[in-house]
Amino acid sequence: MGKAAKAGSTKLPLDTILRGDCIEQLKKLPDASVDLVFADPPYNLQLGGELHRPNNTRVDGVEDEWDKFESFEVYDAFTKAWMSECRRVLKPNGALWVIGSYHNIFRVGTTLQDLGFWILNDVVWRKTNPMPNFRGTRFTNAHETMIWASKGEKAKYTFNYDALKVMNDDLQMRSDWLLPICNGGERLKDLNGNKAHPTQKPESLLLRVLIGSTNPGDVVLDPFFGTGTTGAAAKMLGRHFIGIEREMDYIRIAKHRIKHVEALEGDALEVMRSKRKETRIPFGMVIERGLIKPGATLVDPRRKFAAKVRADGSLSSDGETGSIHKIGAHVQGLAACNGWTFWHMKEKKNLVPIDLFRQKLRAELKTGSA
Repeated sequence: MGKAAKAGSTKLPLDTILRGDCIEQLKKLPDASVDLVFADPPYNLQLGGELHRPNNTRVDGVEDEWDKFESFEVYDAFTKAWMSECRRVLKPNGALWVIGSYHNIFRVGTTLQDLGFWILNDVVWRKTNPMPNFRGTRFTNAHETMIWASKGEKAKYTFNYDALKVMNDDLQMRSDWLLPICNGGERLKDLNGNKAHPTQKPESLLLRVLIGSTNPGDVVLDPFFGTGTTGAAAKMLGRHFIGIEREMDYIRIAKHRIKHVEALEGDALEVMRSKRKETRIPFGMVIERGLIKPGATLVDPRRKFAAKVRADGSLSSDGETGSIHKIGAHVQGLAACNGWTFWHMKEKKNLVPIDLFRQKLRAELKTGSA
Protein backbone atom coordinates (compact mmCIF):
# COMPACT_ATOMS: atom_id res chain seq x y z
CA MET A 1 0.00 0.00 0.00
CA GLY A 2 1.31 3.46 -0.76
CA LYS A 3 1.13 4.45 -4.44
CA ALA A 4 1.45 8.15 -5.11
CA ALA A 5 0.21 10.36 -7.93
CA LYS A 6 0.95 14.01 -8.50
CA ALA A 7 -1.74 16.61 -7.89
CA GLY A 8 -0.22 19.96 -8.66
CA SER A 9 3.19 19.98 -6.99
CA THR A 10 2.16 17.67 -4.13
CA LYS A 11 2.10 13.91 -4.34
CA LEU A 12 -1.25 12.32 -3.60
CA PRO A 13 -0.95 9.28 -1.30
CA LEU A 14 -3.14 6.84 -3.17
CA ASP A 15 -4.29 3.58 -1.57
CA THR A 16 -2.82 4.69 1.73
CA ILE A 17 -4.12 5.07 5.28
CA LEU A 18 -2.84 8.27 6.89
CA ARG A 19 -2.57 8.03 10.66
CA GLY A 20 -3.53 11.01 12.78
CA ASP A 21 -6.16 13.64 13.43
CA CYS A 22 -8.40 13.91 10.37
CA ILE A 23 -8.25 17.71 10.17
CA GLU A 24 -4.46 17.86 10.42
CA GLN A 25 -4.06 15.10 7.84
CA LEU A 26 -6.58 16.72 5.49
CA LYS A 27 -4.52 19.92 5.54
CA LYS A 28 -1.62 17.99 3.99
CA LEU A 29 -3.61 17.01 0.91
CA PRO A 30 -3.52 19.25 -2.18
CA ASP A 31 -6.39 21.39 -3.38
CA ALA A 32 -8.90 19.89 -5.85
CA SER A 33 -7.32 16.44 -5.77
CA VAL A 34 -10.09 13.93 -4.96
CA ASP A 35 -13.25 12.94 -6.81
CA LEU A 36 -15.44 11.84 -3.92
CA VAL A 37 -15.55 12.06 -0.14
CA PHE A 38 -17.40 9.46 1.90
CA ALA A 39 -17.55 10.57 5.52
CA ASP A 40 -18.81 8.54 8.46
CA PRO A 41 -18.05 11.04 11.25
CA PRO A 42 -18.65 10.59 14.99
CA TYR A 43 -22.40 10.72 15.59
CA ASN A 44 -22.08 12.47 18.96
CA LEU A 45 -24.53 10.01 20.48
CA GLN A 46 -26.31 11.45 23.51
CA LEU A 47 -26.84 8.22 25.41
CA GLY A 48 -28.21 8.24 28.92
CA GLY A 49 -26.42 5.47 30.80
CA GLU A 50 -26.13 1.81 29.95
CA LEU A 51 -28.74 -0.02 27.91
CA HIS A 52 -29.75 -3.62 28.65
CA ARG A 53 -31.79 -6.21 26.77
CA PRO A 54 -34.86 -7.83 28.39
CA ASN A 55 -32.64 -10.77 29.44
CA ASN A 56 -30.43 -8.23 31.28
CA THR A 57 -27.45 -8.59 28.93
CA ARG A 58 -25.73 -5.31 28.19
CA VAL A 59 -26.07 -3.72 24.73
CA ASP A 60 -22.63 -3.07 23.20
CA GLY A 61 -23.09 0.53 22.08
CA VAL A 62 -20.71 3.31 21.09
CA GLU A 63 -18.84 4.51 24.16
CA ASP A 64 -15.47 5.36 22.62
CA GLU A 65 -13.85 8.70 23.38
CA TRP A 66 -13.81 9.66 19.71
CA ASP A 67 -17.62 9.92 19.78
CA LYS A 68 -17.79 12.22 22.80
CA PHE A 69 -18.04 16.03 22.56
CA GLU A 70 -18.50 18.57 25.35
CA SER A 71 -21.37 20.38 23.66
CA PHE A 72 -23.21 20.90 20.41
CA GLU A 73 -21.09 23.99 19.81
CA VAL A 74 -17.88 21.95 20.03
CA TYR A 75 -19.33 19.31 17.70
CA ASP A 76 -20.45 21.96 15.20
CA ALA A 77 -16.97 23.53 15.18
CA PHE A 78 -15.44 20.10 14.58
CA THR A 79 -17.88 19.43 11.73
CA LYS A 80 -17.15 22.76 10.08
CA ALA A 81 -13.39 22.20 10.31
CA TRP A 82 -13.26 18.75 8.69
CA MET A 83 -15.93 19.55 6.15
CA SER A 84 -14.16 22.76 5.07
CA GLU A 85 -10.99 20.80 4.40
CA CYS A 86 -12.93 18.17 2.46
CA ARG A 87 -14.45 20.91 0.34
CA ARG A 88 -10.98 22.28 -0.38
CA VAL A 89 -9.56 18.95 -1.55
CA LEU A 90 -12.58 18.08 -3.70
CA LYS A 91 -12.29 18.65 -7.43
CA PRO A 92 -14.73 21.23 -8.88
CA ASN A 93 -17.08 18.48 -10.06
CA GLY A 94 -16.54 16.34 -6.98
CA ALA A 95 -19.17 15.28 -4.47
CA LEU A 96 -19.51 14.32 -0.83
CA TRP A 97 -21.52 11.67 1.00
CA VAL A 98 -21.94 11.96 4.76
CA ILE A 99 -23.84 9.47 6.92
CA GLY A 100 -25.37 10.00 10.32
CA SER A 101 -28.28 9.34 12.65
CA TYR A 102 -30.90 11.61 14.17
CA HIS A 103 -28.29 12.61 16.76
CA ASN A 104 -26.15 14.53 14.29
CA ILE A 105 -27.34 14.50 10.68
CA PHE A 106 -29.41 17.69 10.93
CA ARG A 107 -26.51 19.66 12.40
CA VAL A 108 -24.20 18.19 9.74
CA GLY A 109 -26.67 19.16 7.01
CA THR A 110 -26.79 22.77 8.20
CA THR A 111 -23.00 23.05 8.12
CA LEU A 112 -22.94 21.43 4.69
CA GLN A 113 -25.23 24.07 3.23
CA ASP A 114 -23.53 26.92 5.09
CA LEU A 115 -20.22 25.95 3.43
CA GLY A 116 -21.72 26.09 -0.08
CA PHE A 117 -22.32 22.43 -0.83
CA TRP A 118 -25.39 21.72 -2.97
CA ILE A 119 -27.56 18.90 -1.61
CA LEU A 120 -28.57 16.41 -4.32
CA ASN A 121 -30.41 13.82 -2.22
CA ASP A 122 -30.87 12.56 1.26
CA VAL A 123 -30.80 8.77 1.12
CA VAL A 124 -32.38 6.72 3.87
CA TRP A 125 -30.61 3.46 4.64
CA ARG A 126 -33.39 1.23 5.95
CA LYS A 127 -31.93 -1.62 8.00
CA THR A 128 -33.47 -5.04 7.47
CA ASN A 129 -32.31 -6.12 10.92
CA PRO A 130 -32.20 -3.08 13.25
CA MET A 131 -31.62 -3.31 16.98
CA PRO A 132 -34.99 -3.23 18.80
CA ASN A 133 -35.87 -0.47 21.22
CA PHE A 134 -35.58 -2.55 24.37
CA ARG A 135 -37.06 0.04 26.72
CA GLY A 136 -40.18 0.49 24.62
CA THR A 137 -40.04 4.26 25.03
CA ARG A 138 -39.47 5.23 21.38
CA PHE A 139 -39.86 3.90 17.85
CA THR A 140 -37.28 1.29 16.85
CA ASN A 141 -34.48 3.27 15.23
CA ALA A 142 -34.41 1.38 11.92
CA HIS A 143 -32.55 3.74 9.60
CA GLU A 144 -29.65 6.09 9.10
CA THR A 145 -29.52 9.06 6.75
CA MET A 146 -26.93 9.84 4.10
CA ILE A 147 -26.64 13.25 2.46
CA TRP A 148 -25.25 13.33 -1.08
CA ALA A 149 -24.04 16.78 -2.14
CA SER A 150 -22.04 18.26 -4.98
CA LYS A 151 -19.36 20.88 -4.38
CA GLY A 152 -21.60 23.55 -5.89
CA GLU A 153 -24.96 24.07 -7.56
CA LYS A 154 -23.52 23.93 -11.10
CA ALA A 155 -21.00 21.13 -10.56
CA LYS A 156 -21.11 18.33 -13.13
CA TYR A 157 -21.06 15.52 -10.60
CA THR A 158 -20.93 11.84 -11.52
CA PHE A 159 -24.20 9.93 -11.40
CA ASN A 160 -24.36 6.51 -13.05
CA TYR A 161 -28.14 6.49 -13.29
CA ASP A 162 -28.39 3.58 -15.71
CA ALA A 163 -26.04 1.40 -13.66
CA LEU A 164 -28.14 1.89 -10.53
CA LYS A 165 -31.31 1.25 -12.51
CA VAL A 166 -29.94 -2.10 -13.74
CA MET A 167 -28.98 -2.98 -10.15
CA ASN A 168 -32.62 -2.35 -9.20
CA ASP A 169 -34.18 -4.69 -11.81
CA ASP A 170 -34.59 -1.90 -14.40
CA LEU A 171 -36.47 0.35 -11.99
CA GLN A 172 -35.23 3.79 -10.97
CA MET A 173 -33.10 3.55 -7.84
CA ARG A 174 -35.07 5.14 -5.03
CA SER A 175 -33.72 7.20 -2.17
CA ASP A 176 -34.62 4.56 0.42
CA TRP A 177 -32.15 1.67 0.41
CA LEU A 178 -33.13 -1.54 2.15
CA LEU A 179 -29.87 -3.19 3.24
CA PRO A 180 -28.82 -5.29 6.24
CA ILE A 181 -26.51 -3.97 8.93
CA CYS A 182 -22.99 -5.34 9.08
CA ASN A 183 -23.40 -8.75 10.66
CA GLY A 184 -22.26 -12.36 10.62
CA GLY A 185 -19.03 -13.16 8.80
CA GLU A 186 -18.68 -9.58 7.52
CA ARG A 187 -18.45 -8.19 11.05
CA LEU A 188 -14.74 -7.82 11.87
CA LYS A 189 -13.54 -9.05 15.26
CA ASP A 190 -10.57 -8.11 17.42
CA LEU A 191 -8.14 -10.56 19.04
CA ASN A 192 -10.60 -11.16 21.88
CA GLY A 193 -13.45 -12.04 19.53
CA ASN A 194 -15.31 -8.78 20.15
CA LYS A 195 -16.57 -6.34 17.52
CA ALA A 196 -13.52 -4.58 16.11
CA HIS A 197 -15.47 -1.36 15.47
CA PRO A 198 -18.87 -0.40 16.91
CA THR A 199 -20.14 1.33 13.77
CA GLN A 200 -18.72 -0.80 10.93
CA LYS A 201 -20.77 -0.20 7.78
CA PRO A 202 -21.78 -3.02 5.40
CA GLU A 203 -19.82 -3.25 2.14
CA SER A 204 -23.12 -3.38 0.22
CA LEU A 205 -23.77 0.23 1.24
CA LEU A 206 -20.38 1.47 0.02
CA LEU A 207 -20.52 -0.57 -3.18
CA ARG A 208 -23.80 1.11 -4.12
CA VAL A 209 -22.44 4.57 -3.30
CA LEU A 210 -19.27 4.08 -5.37
CA ILE A 211 -20.97 2.42 -8.35
CA GLY A 212 -23.50 5.23 -8.45
CA SER A 213 -21.25 8.25 -7.98
CA THR A 214 -17.70 7.39 -9.13
CA ASN A 215 -15.90 5.90 -12.11
CA PRO A 216 -12.95 3.48 -12.29
CA GLY A 217 -9.71 5.28 -11.44
CA ASP A 218 -11.43 7.95 -9.32
CA VAL A 219 -9.95 8.91 -5.95
CA VAL A 220 -12.22 8.37 -2.93
CA LEU A 221 -11.33 10.03 0.38
CA ASP A 222 -12.61 8.71 3.70
CA PRO A 223 -11.55 11.00 6.59
CA PHE A 224 -12.98 8.59 9.21
CA PHE A 225 -11.62 5.35 7.82
CA GLY A 226 -12.25 3.03 10.74
CA THR A 227 -11.75 -0.60 9.72
CA GLY A 228 -11.64 0.25 6.02
CA THR A 229 -15.03 -0.52 4.45
CA THR A 230 -14.57 2.35 1.99
CA GLY A 231 -11.09 1.16 1.07
CA ALA A 232 -12.24 -2.44 0.56
CA ALA A 233 -15.10 -1.35 -1.73
CA ALA A 234 -12.86 1.07 -3.64
CA LYS A 235 -10.18 -1.55 -4.28
CA MET A 236 -12.75 -4.08 -5.45
CA LEU A 237 -14.24 -1.58 -7.92
CA GLY A 238 -10.97 -0.26 -9.35
CA ARG A 239 -11.08 3.09 -7.52
CA HIS A 240 -8.24 4.58 -5.48
CA PHE A 241 -8.74 5.43 -1.84
CA ILE A 242 -7.17 7.70 0.76
CA GLY A 243 -8.08 6.88 4.34
CA ILE A 244 -7.48 8.89 7.50
CA GLU A 245 -7.63 7.16 10.88
CA ARG A 246 -6.09 7.95 14.26
CA GLU A 247 -6.60 4.62 16.03
CA MET A 248 -3.74 2.20 15.27
CA ASP A 249 -5.83 -0.87 16.08
CA TYR A 250 -8.32 0.10 13.37
CA ILE A 251 -5.51 0.78 10.89
CA ARG A 252 -4.00 -2.68 11.40
CA ILE A 253 -7.36 -4.35 10.83
CA ALA A 254 -8.11 -2.19 7.78
CA LYS A 255 -4.74 -2.94 6.15
CA HIS A 256 -5.15 -6.67 6.67
CA ARG A 257 -8.70 -6.53 5.33
CA ILE A 258 -7.90 -4.53 2.20
CA LYS A 259 -4.83 -6.64 1.43
CA HIS A 260 -7.09 -9.65 0.91
CA VAL A 261 -9.65 -7.89 -1.32
CA GLU A 262 -9.63 -9.15 -4.90
CA ALA A 263 -9.81 -6.24 -7.34
CA LEU A 264 -12.06 -6.52 -10.36
CA GLU A 265 -10.43 -6.03 -13.76
CA GLY A 266 -11.32 -5.30 -17.37
CA ASP A 267 -14.94 -5.56 -18.44
CA ALA A 268 -16.03 -6.57 -14.93
CA LEU A 269 -15.44 -2.95 -13.88
CA GLU A 270 -17.72 -1.49 -16.54
CA VAL A 271 -21.24 -0.31 -15.74
CA MET A 272 -24.23 0.75 -17.81
CA ARG A 273 -23.71 4.24 -19.19
CA SER A 274 -26.38 6.80 -19.93
CA LYS A 275 -27.02 7.27 -23.64
CA ARG A 276 -27.21 11.00 -22.95
CA LYS A 277 -23.46 10.93 -22.30
CA GLU A 278 -22.60 9.23 -25.60
CA THR A 279 -21.19 11.19 -28.53
CA ARG A 280 -23.96 12.88 -30.48
CA ILE A 281 -24.19 11.60 -34.06
CA PRO A 282 -26.56 13.52 -36.36
CA PHE A 283 -28.35 11.50 -39.04
CA GLY A 284 -26.73 13.77 -41.62
CA MET A 285 -23.33 12.31 -40.69
CA VAL A 286 -24.63 8.83 -41.57
CA ILE A 287 -25.55 10.17 -45.01
CA GLU A 288 -22.21 11.98 -45.46
CA ARG A 289 -20.31 8.82 -44.66
CA GLY A 290 -22.28 6.88 -47.29
CA LEU A 291 -23.70 4.38 -44.80
CA ILE A 292 -27.17 5.30 -46.07
CA LYS A 293 -27.47 6.95 -49.48
CA PRO A 294 -29.87 9.76 -50.49
CA GLY A 295 -32.93 8.30 -52.16
CA ALA A 296 -33.00 5.20 -49.95
CA THR A 297 -36.32 4.16 -48.46
CA LEU A 298 -36.73 3.73 -44.74
CA VAL A 299 -39.62 1.78 -43.21
CA ASP A 300 -40.96 0.98 -39.76
CA PRO A 301 -40.55 -2.57 -38.34
CA ARG A 302 -44.01 -3.59 -39.63
CA ARG A 303 -43.44 -2.00 -43.04
CA LYS A 304 -46.60 0.08 -42.53
CA PHE A 305 -44.91 3.45 -43.10
CA ALA A 306 -42.18 4.54 -45.50
CA ALA A 307 -40.03 7.65 -46.03
CA LYS A 308 -37.40 8.77 -48.52
CA VAL A 309 -33.93 9.90 -47.40
CA ARG A 310 -32.84 13.28 -48.77
CA ALA A 311 -29.32 14.57 -49.32
CA ASP A 312 -29.33 16.80 -46.20
CA GLY A 313 -30.39 13.99 -43.87
CA SER A 314 -34.04 14.92 -43.77
CA LEU A 315 -36.89 12.56 -44.69
CA SER A 316 -39.96 13.05 -46.83
CA SER A 317 -43.23 11.16 -46.52
CA ASP A 318 -46.69 11.98 -47.89
CA GLY A 319 -45.71 15.57 -48.67
CA GLU A 320 -44.19 16.20 -45.24
CA THR A 321 -40.46 16.78 -44.69
CA GLY A 322 -38.35 16.91 -41.57
CA SER A 323 -35.93 15.06 -39.34
CA ILE A 324 -36.03 11.32 -38.73
CA HIS A 325 -37.77 12.08 -35.43
CA LYS A 326 -40.31 14.56 -36.81
CA ILE A 327 -41.37 12.34 -39.71
CA GLY A 328 -41.47 9.27 -37.48
CA ALA A 329 -43.89 11.09 -35.18
CA HIS A 330 -45.90 12.48 -38.14
CA VAL A 331 -46.65 9.15 -39.81
CA GLN A 332 -47.81 7.67 -36.50
CA GLY A 333 -49.84 10.69 -35.45
CA LEU A 334 -47.73 11.08 -32.28
CA ALA A 335 -46.23 14.11 -30.56
CA ALA A 336 -42.71 12.62 -30.48
CA CYS A 337 -40.71 9.68 -31.78
CA ASN A 338 -37.16 8.32 -31.52
CA GLY A 339 -36.36 8.07 -35.22
CA TRP A 340 -33.20 6.07 -34.59
CA THR A 341 -35.14 3.07 -33.28
CA PHE A 342 -38.33 3.57 -35.36
CA TRP A 343 -36.83 3.71 -38.84
CA HIS A 344 -35.26 0.65 -40.45
CA MET A 345 -33.23 0.02 -43.60
CA LYS A 346 -33.81 -2.86 -45.99
CA GLU A 347 -30.75 -5.09 -46.29
CA LYS A 348 -31.44 -8.06 -48.53
CA LYS A 349 -34.47 -9.74 -46.93
CA ASN A 350 -33.95 -8.25 -43.51
CA LEU A 351 -34.66 -4.95 -41.79
CA VAL A 352 -31.99 -3.34 -39.62
CA PRO A 353 -32.55 -0.27 -37.38
CA ILE A 354 -30.69 2.79 -38.57
CA ASP A 355 -29.34 3.08 -35.02
CA LEU A 356 -26.78 0.41 -36.00
CA PHE A 357 -25.14 2.93 -38.33
CA ARG A 358 -24.99 5.50 -35.53
CA GLN A 359 -23.33 2.98 -33.23
CA LYS A 360 -20.79 2.16 -35.95
CA LEU A 361 -19.79 5.84 -36.23
CA ARG A 362 -19.58 6.18 -32.43
CA ALA A 363 -17.23 3.22 -32.27
CA GLU A 364 -15.04 4.67 -35.01
CA LEU A 365 -14.87 8.06 -33.28
CA LYS A 366 -13.96 6.40 -29.99
CA THR A 367 -11.05 4.50 -31.56
CA GLY A 368 -9.99 7.43 -33.74
CA SER A 369 -10.54 5.54 -36.99
CA ALA A 370 -13.33 7.74 -38.29
